[in-house]
Amino acid sequence: MGEHAPKLPIPGKRNMLVTSALPYVNNVPHLGNIIGCKYHAIHKEVYEWFDISFDVFGRTSTPKHTEICQAIFKKLMENKFLSENTIQQLYCNRCQRFLADRFVEGTCPYEDCKDTSAKGDQCQKCGKLLDPMELKDPKCKPCRSTPVIRDTTHLFLELPLMENELREYVESTSGSWSKISYAITKSWLTQGLEPRCISRDLKWGVPVPHDKFKDKVLYVWFDAPIGYISITASYTPDWEKWWKNPEQVELYQFMGEDNVPFHSLIFPSTLLGTRENWTLLKTLSATSYLKYGTDKGKFSKSEGTGVFGNDAKSTNIPVEVWRYYLLSIRPEGGDATFAWDDLKEKLNSELNHKLGNFINRVLKFVALPPGAGYDSVIPDAPGADSHLPTIELALAVGQCVDDYLLSMEKVELTKALKKTMEIADEGNRYLTHNQIWKLFKEDTASCCIIMKTAVGLVYLLGCLLGPFMPAFSQKVFKQLNMPLDPISLSDERGNIYKSKRPWEIIPAGHRIGTPEPLFTKLKDVASFEKRFGAASNKNNKKKQQTR
Repeated sequence: MGEHAPKLPIPGKRNMLVTSALPYVNNVPHLGNIIGCKYHAIHKEVYEWFDISFDVFGRTSTPKHTEICQAIFKKLMENKFLSENTIQQLYCNRCQRFLADRFVEGTCPYEDCKDTSAKGDQCQKCGKLLDPMELKDPKCKPCRSTPVIRDTTHLFLELPLMENELREYVESTSGSWSKISYAITKSWLTQGLEPRCISRDLKWGVPVPHDKFKDKVLYVWFDAPIGYISITASYTPDWEKWWKNPEQVELYQFMGEDNVPFHSLIFPSTLLGTRENWTLLKTLSATSYLKYGTDKGKFSKSEGTGVFGNDAKSTNIPVEVWRYYLLSIRPEGGDATFAWDDLKEKLNSELNHKLGNFINRVLKFVALPPGAGYDSVIPDAPGADSHLPTIELALAVGQCVDDYLLSMEKVELTKALKKTMEIADEGNRYLTHNQIWKLFKEDTASCCIIMKTAVGLVYLLGCLLGPFMPAFSQKVFKQLNMPLDPISLSDERGNIYKSKRPWEIIPAGHRIGTPEPLFTKLKDVASFEKRFGAASNKNNKKKQQTR
């Protein structure tokens, strides 16, 4: 943010408030966490390397968070959407405390899973939400002793009282949700909602502002989504212009599929129950799981399996390659698998051979000296709008741009990325079919049209790929000798129209910079497979123990 004033909604404009799930992983985030965007400094450093930027990267351990959580709690209590009930909870005699859900491990109770490392709130293998009491053979995670059952009184959010309201809300907004988001939410509604416990017998967390429950704290999954609001409040004192302004603000939320119910049902019900004018979720984009390797295993720091954020940097594979690969396999319609051979193939055939080759072909040709090229100066191209091969190209590119914009609007990022690569395909065919080397000598006018159009495509690709690979786009703009702040594809400024007439994008007489290769082929991934595979890491551990 620096010295810039905080961003606020602009009346009359389209204002989008975008959140990504708070990173509650214990240590360095792995690629699955990154694709889905409380060691705060470590996380921040990893995200910065991945070119993931935030207007504010906050945390929930602030006085402002406590203040807002407690204010919402009091409104819910006042409106009679909270109740109390005595329940049974697991207690560790050795640790002398009730156990937080994540501090209980056992066997998943579902017959089709039975994973032995399920946590008290969720099974990471099958993804189902759990209650610690459901686990078979539960153990206290810190001391591994068997906990006992004790009675304790807690506060509950009365979801059944808001079920009809929630159903109407979901049906009115879910048209812009990802399929997995809607499916999970619909499943919960079909089963019927039950009161949800929102307090815990813990020492850390937001204290419950109620005399009878002053020794308890708010459950993390009640207060964590409120963190989006409190972090905004830490960013600007005018936070209500974002969060209590549903007429002017659209809320987009990104997360992994395991977080969906808390954002699609629990968080909206929390806000609805206050009877205040909150900005509610409009678009929910959830991803499924990213598996590691051909055996579709899990990322595991303890077992040395998978690539974690700081590992990615150490491979010396450029950040734009990582971003492209992860977004190209983003698990939007089901689980996806990270594989080194696949990364190598996408780098070599798609980024290098297709995208990088097209851009380099164009700019190197323009940079050739007089008599062989254009001496780095963009030629004029009269008659481009009646040049048949160029018109055919423009129609194909225009369709790709329309599809790209529609996919971005629906947050189908993998589809949008694919459309940009189709433009690179069209560009390569355009150059090859028209034989620019021959045209330069035999039909100067047509060659000028083709090269001015092709340079426009290079710039367009830089713009369209900006959200996916900002470092790549900056390199493209530098080679084009154009400002690093690209055009915005908006109807307001006519840039969508211009994108469909690529010969008009960069003016004649403009001098480009120095063309350079944008990607380097990856020859071998065997060393990465060995380094990040569980077997080799286990062997390394054994060697260290015997020394």
